[in-house]
Order: sequence, then structure tokens, then C-alpha cells
Amino acid sequence: MTQSKDNAEANSFAEAFEASLNFKTPEQGEMLHGTIVSISGEDAFISYGGPSEAVMSASELDGKELGDAIEATVVSTTPFIRISRKLAKGKASLDLLRQMYENRLPVEGKVTGRNKGGFDVSISGLRAFCPLSQIALGKIDNPDAFVNQSYDFRVTELSDDGRRIVVSRAAMMKEEAQAKAHETRKAITPGAELTGTVKTLTPFGAFVDLGGVDGLLHVSEMSRRRVNDPKEIVQVGQQVNVKVIKVENDGKRISLSMKDQEPDPWADVAERFPVGAQFTGRVVRTTEFGLFVEVEPGLDGLVHLSQLPVGVKAGDPSIAIGSTVSGWIREVDPQKKRLSLAMREVAVGDPWENIQAKYPVGKVVEGLVERGGAPGIFVAIEPGLTGLIPISEISAAPGADPAKAHAPGEKLMVRVMNVDAQRKRISLSHEGAKSAAERDQYLKYEEEKPDGSEGESAMALAFRRAMEKK
Repeated sequence: MTQSKDNAEANSFAEAFEASLNFKTPEQGEMLHGTIVSISGEDAFISYGGPSEAVMSASELDGKELGDAIEATVVSTTPFIRISRKLAKGKASLDLLRQMYENRLPVEGKVTGRNKGGFDVSISGLRAFCPLSQIALGKIDNPDAFVNQSYDFRVTELSDDGRRIVVSRAAMMKEEAQAKAHETRKAITPGAELTGTVKTLTPFGAFVDLGGVDGLLHVSEMSRRRVNDPKEIVQVGQQVNVKVIKVENDGKRISLSMKDQEPDPWADVAERFPVGAQFTGRVVRTTEFGLFVEVEPGLDGLVHLSQLPVGVKAGDPSIAIGSTVSGWIREVDPQKKRLSLAMREVAVGDPWENIQAKYPVGKVVEGLVERGGAPGIFVAIEPGLTGLIPISEISAAPGADPAKAHAPGEKLMVRVMNVDAQRKRISLSHEGAKSAAERDQYLKYEEEKPDGSEGESAMALAFRRAMEKK
């Protein structure tokens, strides 16, 4: 076993020794391919197949880690092999620049001045030209701000004699943005919480730069309260914390939200707005079936058309968008996030409980006319309890519509004619209430008539005859 191990080590040493005899030291300007084997302080050590590792600045790794493959240009061979992914200052030569150009490696240059159409750039003594459109991405407001600044450039054109050298900083910036975007996309998943910068505003929201990748923060996702203009919440250049809610179209469409940063108004809505409680809010939207009222920021409730004040119809100026209205809470459903409102008083309990005892047949009460219809006139006698005066119980002029004999909102005395608790129906009569009133007046007269008076007055006689006919 020991002899076998010794033989293996001897063979390995022999192979390494033979390789060292055939090894050719890299020359300056040569492209070197290797693997990162260690990083110490400001230096990174690259194994490329030679007897020792090559050294390069750790600042040039650009995110690469141990074990990653890397390629760079030899800039020095003594006292050790030093490589660089950039063209080092003081090491420039046309041949070395061509190596960087052919291998699409960045070079460092300083903008020395402006000229017609662009900038003069010095790359370690070599003069290059950068077009105005290639000094940066997007619109350039102040070209002079780039003069005397050093940047990384990509050589995009190089003549054989070296007299024409064209460089681009925008190409480098675009590549860096693409690399950054690639890394950013890995973190963009539904539910992820990220920090971005507001890039542009539109009427429907804001586009947020998440790091080379844009996401849409829709106006409806900016806040739990209703937002009419994105400028109310964010400004261009502002840093915002957002949550990814949807990723579509292979990551090209990203939807963001800021709502979760605010307390959820629906969390304790049942305690803050119990059924029967009063509210005051602002009309924010109307539909064919009612109107939505904001009772507090982020909390809208629906007032159905049937729950508008008596006599008020859709389109009435009193319920126009922006109007302040008041009413009562009808129903609360925190799970479905629904709030039902009424602008007429609602019943807190069950108005049909013990209905026969509260409204026995023959009882006369005052009600409020809600509306007229084919069957007659609907009259509310208490919140949540509406009865019907049938057409047969309504007096109207010949040819007139009995259902229009009394206008919505009119107070009316009615007599309970029938109560059907099972079907939740109450029949009322206005004529019956008038007859009951007449009878009460007659009985009151009889009680108050002076003792010993003989006969009946004309008025008393009329009452008595009217009662007898009934």
C-alpha cells in the first residue's frame, strides 16, 4: 500500500517537472486564461498552468469569486506575472491596445477636452475619440461635466496604423447595466421586498428602477387610500421600498406594490364600524347600481340606490362625486372587504321580531313615503320596516295614477290592515287611518258633550252617520 502511494507521488512529480521544462513564460500583451484560486487583500491569484500563479488587482474581479474562470491581458512579466482586465496606465502600446480591442476588454481613459461631435480621450498617451452620444446613456444636459474625468471605455474602432481610435463609455455602461439586471432578476420573485428608484411618472403609476430592471408601481398599489395623481405619493428620483406582486411575460412585466407598508384598515373594521353606527364620508365613485363613499383613507363602502335618502335619485347634485354625505353602516364583511352603507336610518336589530305585538291590526302610525309603484305606495314605518298601501286603499282623482297620490318623503298616517310575519309583509291603509281619526273625533265629542244637551249637532250627526256606514 505504501509502495503504491510512493509510486503515484513520484509519477506526479515527474509530470510536473516535465511540464515545467516545456513551459513558456507569457509575454506582455498576451491574453491569459485561468482560474481564481485565492484572494488576499488587494490581490487575486490566478492559476493559468504556469509554475506560479499570476497576480491581478482584486478590484477588477467584478463580482467573480473563487473557482471562477477569468481572462486578462499580461501587463508585466517581472518580477512575477501580473495581469489586468484593463489597459494599465503607463503600459500602453498599440499592440497591447489591439489585444484589448480584439478581446473586448475595457481600457481606462481620461477625457482631456471637447471637440466637434465628441470628446478627446487620452489612453496612457494614446489619443482616442469618444462620440458625444457614447459618453453616457440617455440625454446629456452638460457635456462639459465629463472633461477631466477618468472612465472605463470600450474600444469600438482601431485602425491598423493606430491613428484612428474610437471608444465608447456608453457601451461599457450598457454591459454593466445588463450584468446588473441579470443579477437583479434573480431576486425579483413574487413576494420579494426590494428597494428601487422612481424613474418616470405616468397618469397610471410610476416606473421604478430595481437595479437595471424596471417594474410598474400602479397608482392603485401606491397606497390603501384612493390616489388620483401619482405625484401625491412619489417623485422622480425618490427611493422607495416596494413588494413584487406579479412577474409576467418571462420577467419583462413586473408589478409592484407599496400598500403593505400601511396599516390595513380592514383589520379591525367590524369594531370601528359596527352595524348601525353612523358615518360621514366623501363620494368617490358612482356606478349604475349605487355610489362608493370613502369613510376613511383606504376604506370605501357602497350605498346601493335603494339606500339613498327618500326622494333622492341617481344623478342628484347632493350625491355628486366629491360631496360629503352621512348615513349608517348596514353590513360589514372584513373577509370579503365589503362595507354596505345606507343614507337612511337602518335597523340595529331584527325589526320583524314580535311584529304582531308592536303593530297589531288596527293600529294607526305615522310613516314616511318611500316610493310608488305598480302594487301601490311603499311606506317606511320604522328603520328596516316598510309596508305597502295597496292601490285599492288609495284615493285619487279620476284618471290619476294612485301610485303617485303621495310624493316620496311625505309623512303619512296609516292604519295596519294585515301582518304576515312569515312572508315579512305588512298591508297598510291611509283611508283606514283617516276613518279611525274621524271615529276618534266623534268618540271624543260624545265624551265631552255637556250633560243634559238635547239632540245632536249637525257635525255630530255627520260623524255618527259616517261611522254607521263604515
